[in-house]
This record gives sequence, structure tokens and C-alpha cells, in this order.
Amino acid sequence: MTENRFEMVAKTFQGLEDVLRDELISLGAENVEMGRRMVSFEGDLATMYRANLCCRTALRILKPIEKFTAHDPEELYDIVREIEWDKYMGLKTTFSIDSTVNSDEFSHSKFVTYRVKDGIVDYFKEKYGERPSVRVAGADLVLNVHIFEDRVTISLDSSGEPLSKRGYRVDQTTAPINEVLAAGIIMKTGWRGDSNFVDPMCGSGTFLIEAALIAANINPGIFRQQFAFEKWPDFDKELFEDIYNDDSAEREFEYKIYGGDIDADAIAIARKNIKEAKVDDMVELEWKPFSEWTDNVDPGILVTNPPYGERLKPDDMAALYKNIGFTLKNYFQGWHAWIIGLNDEDFRNIGLKPTVKIPLLNGSLECSLREYVLFDGKYDEFRANGNTLGKHLSDDEESNYPKKMKHLSDDDWRKETRKFGHGDKPRKPSKGGFGKNRAEDDIRGGKDFGKPSKKFSHEEKGDFKGGSRRDFKKKEHREFKGGDRRDFKGNDRRDLKKGTHQDFKRNERSEYAGNRVSRTIRQVTDKGPSLSANDAMVFSKVPIRSRKKRDIENKD
Repeated sequence: MTENRFEMVAKTFQGLEDVLRDELISLGAENVEMGRRMVSFEGDLATMYRANLCCRTALRILKPIEKFTAHDPEELYDIVREIEWDKYMGLKTTFSIDSTVNSDEFSHSKFVTYRVKDGIVDYFKEKYGERPSVRVAGADLVLNVHIFEDRVTISLDSSGEPLSKRGYRVDQTTAPINEVLAAGIIMKTGWRGDSNFVDPMCGSGTFLIEAALIAANINPGIFRQQFAFEKWPDFDKELFEDIYNDDSAEREFEYKIYGGDIDADAIAIARKNIKEAKVDDMVELEWKPFSEWTDNVDPGILVTNPPYGERLKPDDMAALYKNIGFTLKNYFQGWHAWIIGLNDEDFRNIGLKPTVKIPLLNGSLECSLREYVLFDGKYDEFRANGNTLGKHLSDDEESNYPKKMKHLSDDDWRKETRKFGHGDKPRKPSKGGFGKNRAEDDIRGGKDFGKPSKKFSHEEKGDFKGGSRRDFKKKEHREFKGGDRRDFKGNDRRDLKKGTHQDFKRNERSEYAGNRVSRTIRQVTDKGPSLSANDAMVFSKVPIRSRKKRDIENKD
């Protein structure tokens, strides 16, 4: 690794590792390797900035700074106290710590957090006679502690708030799908804006917005108020401004995105979110049930997330999914439909054979993403006309498809396909069952929450000098001196109807100082073990060291 390059870890949902790997490679990352719920890679500051700004399937980007072995909490404390912390922070720096633990020696992640905090505080007290302050929400420096057995990695969290918090969601329906998961599902289908897109059960509009961002190749991070690395001592503001303001890769979308829902309130919420994301010229919304999608545009792709039965009776669920199958079969010929669901019985009620089954986690729910290639008549006639079931199947798989799908039951499929990424071994359920008591948005990419998280009802608000980059009260976006990259008050950065760009000056964003509105709510909880051995990959690039100090260059 060269002087300017360093190791990083991108966290994601289980099942999206391959998509995230491809994203990082496209951004110029090197030595990219997949693990469970994570992808490790190497790059420089520009790579880290781009990963935060551009990756659609990353939950956060970590920069490991210390790796060592410890066998008990006291040894952990001693080693942490020896680290030269003034390379990363000062006495006036506020910090917070998040711990993920899978170890017999360290059974209580909250105690790990306390001992690491004590080691940092005592380092400064012994050296300067003073100590920095811990701040649960809105800290200047966010540290991530990862322990697997006796191996410890301490990382700087460069993202701050999870990257799934795009910044465009101003309202939501009950249990909306996570933005990162929605983007990952769309990218797994292979759709990149080359046809029409439909979500007939759009809820708060997450699939529609993520599809629009993908189709126009708009970076999902442009809506963010701030990334954690912007508070680091080595933050290169000019470099980040150049990356942020570069819209040369954006493209025109020649088709349309259509959304609908049976709930009028959901349509109203989706409309607000779509307007906030400034993609309303790409999306058309209509209040109607799925059964009324009978007059459709040219074939494209359908992606939707139907209800899982939490608020519907079993008979209602059966009728809903049977109606989905009937409508797809009769009115969406030529389309590729992708549906994420929970129960095998629901999928059976659709009455269609899936061509692809992909296991995914939706929060704590072990779900399945299935593709249905929709065509008229019988399968043999469909094949006789030179058609195939899609690029996801090889020629051999295509020829054996009817036979294979008949003998493989849903139960057998669940046993055989618990594989994520390439060549992973079947995963083992954590204590108490896979996913039990996990938070809906597993934003740390590997936590198992043993108890419900402590909730913080307040948001700390600071005083602003000269105004903030984003005025949350007015829902306005970043403003720049001398003109902005996107004029959010009036015109869009791109006039898609006319197919032309607006002229914008590449001036820097407005200067700001003082405290900022913090929308990060850190949760300190009791977490039990849930990580697999694949998470040990985070240690694979640097030799495990003992308690001896190690110099890490400070890049000012």
C-alpha cells in the first residue's frame, strides 16, 4: 500500500455484497474483496469521498486505524490507552463509539464501549491533564470498534449517519423499505434506465426515487447535509468540492417511471418525497389498485414490495397475491416482474414460476426476491420462437428450466440457497434464531441486538453562523455562493423535458461555521454475537499485532 492509499471497509446488507463490490470497482477502488455484509478495498482520499457520495448500496464507509489482539477487557483498555490518539483528535474534539462484538472473551458490547472510552480519556488525562468529551449524537469523531474472538479493529467512521439516509425522504408510510436495499434490488435486476419502470405498490416512493437516480446516474449522496469526514483534520475541501460538483457522468432518461398505490395517503407522501428529490419530471404517479393496471405502456421492468401480512388477514393476503399473479399474467406480457416477499405461501398464490430466486434481508425479515418473465401462451412455444428467460440463466440452465423448477420445492430452495456473494458457506442462525431481535435497518451491517435499542427523542440543535448548507425548515437544498449546481428553488440542474443542461457556476458551497443540526442519533445497546467468520476478513490485510505500539501516519 502506497503512502497515500489506505484500507477501507464498506458495510452493506447481506445479499448486496456483489453489487457493492462492482460499485467500488467502478469508482477505482483496488484490492476489492467481499465478506459477509461488507466489502474491503483500498484507495486514497478521493476514493473515500466518492464511495460515500456515489455508492448506492453502502451503509457506511469505515477507515481502520488500529488492529491488535486482546483477550479480556482490561487488556483492551491497556492497548487503547497506548494508542497515540492526538493523531486523530484533540482535547476539544467530541467523540462517540459504536461497538460490534462476536467473542467469548468479550460478551458485552456495551462494556467494550466503556473500556475503549476509558482508554481514550485516560490517554489525554495522563498526557495533558485534561480529557475530551463524549457526545452520543453529533460527535466530531465517530469510532467503530469491531471484535471477532480476540482480534480487535478500531476504525474511523467516515460516513456519520448511515448512507441510507439520503436526505430526500420528508415523510413516509408505515415500514418503508430501506433506500440502500431498494437501490440494491433494482441494481440486481440489471436495469439501468434502458426501459420503462413500474412500481404499482409504491408506498412512500422509495423504489421510484432510487430508480430515477439510477436512470439519470445522479449520485445518491448529493442530498446529504454532511459526511463525518468533513470534520476530520485532513479533510481536503477543494478535492471534495470538485468531486461533489462533477455531474459529467449524469445522463438523459428516455423512458418513464410509473408508480401507483391503492392508498391515497401513500400517493400524497410519495409525491412529496419525489418532489424533494427533484425527479418529479421522470416519475408519474396515479392513485389506483394493482388490479386496474390493465392499460400499460411498452414493456419494461416491474419492481414492487407487496404487504407481508402484518396487517392483513390470511384470506386477504391470498386474494392479494392471486390478484398480483392474474394481473401480471394478463396485462404485463413482455415485462420482467421482480417481487420481494416473505412467505412461500404468498409466492405460491401468485401462480407463476419464478426464473430467479435471491435471498435478501429486509431489516430483520428473511425475504426472497423473485423474477417472473411474463409471456403469452406456453413455455415451449415461448422457447420455440427464440425467446429466453433472461440473461440470468445460462444455456444449460435455460434448457433445463421447466424440469428444474418442478422438482425444487420452496422449502428445498431455502435450504440450498442460503448463500450470499460467491461461494459462501450456508450461514448459521445466530442465538435465538436468524435475525431475531434485530433492528429493522441493520445499519451497522453485522449487529445482533439482544435488547431493544434505547431511543433518543431529541435532536441536538446548534447555533449557525451565516446559515446552514441546508435549511431543513424550508426543505431547501444546499446553496452556493455565486450560483449553485442545482437551483432547488426553481429550475432543475437538468431540464429533462428539453434535454439540455442548465449553466451553473462551479463556485464553492457557502462557508459555514459553528455547530450544526445533528440528525444522527447514536444508539448504545446490548448486542449479542451475530457475525460469521467471514467478518474476520477485516483483519486479513494487516498482520495481527500484540500490545506493542504501532506508528500510523497522520495525513494532515
